[in-house]
This record gives sequence, C-alpha cells and structure tokens, in this order.
Amino acid sequence: MIKKINLGSTDILISQIGLGTVKFGRNQAVKYPTAFELPNDQAILELLAVAKELGINLLDTAPAYGASEERLGKLLKGQRDEWVLCTKVGEEFIDGESVYDFSPKAVRFSIERSLQRLNTDHLEMVLVHSNGDDKKIIEQGQVLETLSEFKKAGKIRAYGMSTKTIEGGLLAVDQSDAVMVTYNPLQTEEQSVIAHAHQKNKGVLIKKALASGHLNKIANENPVLSAMQFIFAEPGVTSVILGTLSKDHLRFNVDCAEKAISSHL
Repeated sequence: MIKKINLGSTDILISQIGLGTVKFGRNQAVKYPTAFELPNDQAILELLAVAKELGINLLDTAPAYGASEERLGKLLKGQRDEWVLCTKVGEEFIDGESVYDFSPKAVRFSIERSLQRLNTDHLEMVLVHSNGDDKKIIEQGQVLETLSEFKKAGKIRAYGMSTKTIEGGLLAVDQSDAVMVTYNPLQTEEQSVIAHAHQKNKGVLIKKALASGHLNKIANENPVLSAMQFIFAEPGVTSVILGTLSKDHLRFNVDCAEKAISSHL
C-alpha cells in the first residue's frame, strides 16, 4: 500500500499517489494521446475500490472536469470520510471552452457549488485553477484571501494554487498551504518551486507526472518507473496525481511509485 504523509505543515494525511478524476466527467478538449468514453458508475466504483485497496485516499477533481464533482458526490455516499477531496476554483468548462473568473464572488459561488455537488460540508483542499497568469491572479486579485476566509470558516482545510509559471509557483508557496506543479523527466522547469515549498514546509502536488501519456518519448523500457524515480527524488514532493480509468494501469503505476519511493529512503 502507498504511504500517507502530511500535506506540508497541515494535519491532512494524503497518499503519495492521488487519483485524478478528469476522465470521470470530461472527454472534450483534453490533451491525451487517445480518445476515451466516459466510464459508467459501476466502472468508477470499481476503480475507487482498487484505489482504496492500494492505499490511495486523495481524489483530485475540479468544476472544469465536467460532471466529475457530481459523479463523485453521488458515488462516495457512505464513504466520504475515507477520502481527501481536492477541488478547484477559477475555471469552468462551458460549451467546449475554458472560461476563467477569479473574482471573490465567483470563488464563493464555486466553493458552495462544489460542496453541494460533492455532497459534503467541507473540502480538504481547494486550489486556484490558473489560466497561466499566476502572478496577476495572486497580486491583483483577492482569490487567496477569499479562500482564506473559507478556511477560517472551517469549510476548507487547506488551499493553494495549480500554477503554470515559476514566479506564480513561488508566490503561491509563500501565500498558501500547497501548490500543484507540472514536473516529469520531460518538463523540469518548476523544480525550483518544489525546492522552495520543501524549504517552507508546504505541500506539493504533481500534475502531468506521466506527461499526459506522452512518456514514450523517454527511451526506456519502463518509462513510468523512470518518471516516478525522477519525481520522488525531489524531497519536497507530497503526492503525484495520476489520472486513469484502468484498474490495471492504476495498480502498475502505484507499484512503480512504491518502488521509486523505497529506492529513495
């Protein structure tokens, strides 16, 4: 089973692999190498059961992931307390396009709607879903301040930002509990953000760990294991988010992660 560790300096225990759920609710305008059908409820329940059996407790979702939040809210009935839910604010996916709004009003509406959709009275983590203009969102808006209000009210336990720039990542580390960054053997630019978070004891979630399915560009017989060894060599990494609809892929990916983690102990 995959280990659980604290998210930075919070008391939230999360598995070192998290399950990404974009494929639970959206198959339009996604950057995967092959097209896919949305799974039925039974397929999701079976995947969640395997995830739990492997020690995974972190589920990563977002309003921009189509029906993902609503489906999780329905399917996690009776087992909500066994999961750590991470959702996002700032991005919507409407009529095949991403629409962004980081205003306090939009953020408040988004969180309340996520609580309703996910059928819960609290969220462990909420991240700002950046459009790439990280610095402007943090410095000229009130999005982190609005998330802080929800944390003080007990509706969320931690907040941060899914960033797209080094500068934004560093700012998010300084002003929130956690950051989500892109990091894999093909995309290493944000390593300095991970190092900064480690120094400040903040949480680090990794997105695009397998380069959205394009890891075959690495000349290696097991590119997944290579990617996991590369990522977990960074001591600041808390958890790697992996999105799959295949139980076998999930088992294989977790096995690679466990080997990588134990090789760095």
